[in-house]
Amino acid sequence: MSLLAVIRISRPVFAPTLWLSIAVLIIVALWALFPGHFSPQDPLAGDPLQALQPPSAQHWFGTDHLGRDIYSRSVHGTALTLQATLFSVAIAFLLGSGIGVLGGYVRGRFDNLLMRLIDILMAVPGLLLAMAIITVLGFGTLHIAVAVGLSSVATFARLSRGEVLRARNHLFVEAARTGGVGHLTIIRRHILPHALPPVLSLAALELGFALLSVSALSFLGFGAPPPQPEWGLLLAEGRNYIAAAWWYTTLPGATIALTVLATNRVASFIQDYAEELC
Repeated sequence: MSLLAVIRISRPVFAPTLWLSIAVLIIVALWALFPGHFSPQDPLAGDPLQALQPPSAQHWFGTDHLGRDIYSRSVHGTALTLQATLFSVAIAFLLGSGIGVLGGYVRGRFDNLLMRLIDILMAVPGLLLAMAIITVLGFGTLHIAVAVGLSSVATFARLSRGEVLRARNHLFVEAARTGGVGHLTIIRRHILPHALPPVLSLAALELGFALLSVSALSFLGFGAPPPQPEWGLLLAEGRNYIAAAWWYTTLPGATIALTVLATNRVASFIQDYAEELC
């Protein structure tokens, strides 16, 4: 690697926004892993006498219409939201990459059939497709994760197919095929190491979109039922109190927005780093 490439890679490491984004993601991860260590109140217990209290030293995000601590509900809702987000990206990555690798390597009519099916999926907006899938599967956070993941399969399939087609034309792949190496060995040793890095970068970028989609579907009522805390559900519960209690939706919404921005910033750095290495 040239000295100029090293400089280009190392330069964004010291960007304040990158470090701030990493810090935000670490905090969110700790919320998901150890919610009891960061939330002073029971997320399900409410005090009607403390209903709709503004942010204070006792209630950092204020309280909701039942007197429950919104900060504690946000912290305890992190695990459910992040689990659905990560599971949806994993589904999209595994299925999409599998379809793309299979179609790009086999080619011919089989590849054409797969790509026509992918074109159909890409013609439908992702959120609308996810809602249609949830209608079939039923409500629940797990079903939201599956629906969001399936709605993103086409993007991963397209990218992985293109990378496989590019890697398939390398001379060492032709040499391995001519030497009688098996197809599975060629894919595992020669195709995947060159095709997967861009797909992994896409997976990092898709985390922010998946988080928004999961929160949006939860907001629409497709996720966990009340009183379970979930980020999208917190927004849905507070939409009728925006005029009287601005903190009810503003602070959980800011948490979602900040997490998505931090995820996109770190994902952009990962993508730039991968491009420089290539």
